[in-house]
Amino acid sequence: MIRDKRSEYLAALILVGPFVVIYGLLFVWPTIQMVMLSFTDAPLIGPGEWVGIENYVEILTHRLFRNATWNTAYFVLLTVVPNTLVSLAIAMAVNRLKGWQQGFVMACFFLPYILPVSVVYLTWNWIIDVQYGLVQYIVRPFNGGEPMSLTRTIPFFMPTVAVVTIWWTLGFNVLLFIAGLRNISPEIYEAASLDSAGRWRQFRKITWPLIWPVTALVLTIQLIAQLKIFDQVYLFSIGGRQDPTIVLVQYIYKLAFQQNKGGEGAAAATLLFAMIIILSVLQYQALRARGEK
Repeated sequence: MIRDKRSEYLAALILVGPFVVIYGLLFVWPTIQMVMLSFTDAPLIGPGEWVGIENYVEILTHRLFRNATWNTAYFVLLTVVPNTLVSLAIAMAVNRLKGWQQGFVMACFFLPYILPVSVVYLTWNWIIDVQYGLVQYIVRPFNGGEPMSLTRTIPFFMPTVAVVTIWWTLGFNVLLFIAGLRNISPEIYEAASLDSAGRWRQFRKITWPLIWPVTALVLTIQLIAQLKIFDQVYLFSIGGRQDPTIVLVQYIYKLAFQQNKGGEGAAAATLLFAMIIILSVLQYQALRARGEK
């Protein structure tokens, strides 16, 4: 009996050990090093002297950091919930299709998700181009018949990038929702139909409660992903004013790689890391508690 347990422990160690080692080397140790670096005045490469919490005080009182925090929060508001709701609506529509039609429509929505961000940027930069972009036909009537650069007009920059991001990332969310919808037994809907329950009532009383765990997962994934927004904002702001549209990861990039302030960049990254953990855990726990009710 003891030998059997030892063999089970050994097998578990062999299976789990490589992951633990790789996870520790690639995530835990770099995270510890980042936190330690944040208390020094080190450049991006090389040692530095211990300065305590001076970097954190400097960053928290920096106007550009507050601007980056606001822009990131604004982008989260523009994308997380709208992306989730649009994905759920599309998933419910696709779930009603059958056969090759369902597979074809699912592939069409998932295709943008596998595209690299550079391709997404070039595609949408052409679509919203001031001279020949298709979106200008919609914008001109609201701008006195004149074209408008959506990525050079500060109030429209974040909404434009949010629309691009939703188009780019909703495919994965649609797949998650379809998987959740397929786990709902058709017999439940049949019983509800016999009780004269309409589609809206079925959605409120059956679909929404049963799909809630998947909804909580999608919301949490989207929150984490959008708090780390960088690529789209950076690419669409090339050639324009970057400070008014800067986000937190872009602020970290500016400190560490452009200004060679490794200590301050590490401090900003630590603050973002803590923010992501706290907000994602709080949101997931709140959503799970609501689902249990």
